[in-house]
Amino acid sequence: MIEVAKPVAFILCVVSLYALFIHAFLLPSNDMHEKICDCLSLLMLAAGMSLISGLIFQRATPGQSMLDTQLLATLPVQLFCWASSTMLILFLVSWYLESHCIFYRDVNF
Repeated sequence: MIEVAKPVAFILCVVSLYALFIHAFLLPSNDMHEKICDCLSLLMLAAGMSLISGLIFQRATPGQSMLDTQLLATLPVQLFCWASSTMLILFLVSWYLESHCIFYRDVNF
């Protein structure tokens, strides 16, 4: 049963991170504070899915007990950490560029 749950949980983890990426970068929004609140709720959903997937992966590790395998060493939790930190950096850079840089060709000085 665990061998079936591992790919399903991992796919749900990836889909939740994909939804966070879509909402943070590809959906237009005028209110930045509302967008941040929505992204934080999706981030918590992705964190929960990654934690559940990590627990399933931790339990399915052959030859080791559940206490010997660290939760941070599982693939879904590592994927969440890398993806969320990368998205945070990209989001902050895009927020800075949106508010401080002008990318128009027809700007007259």
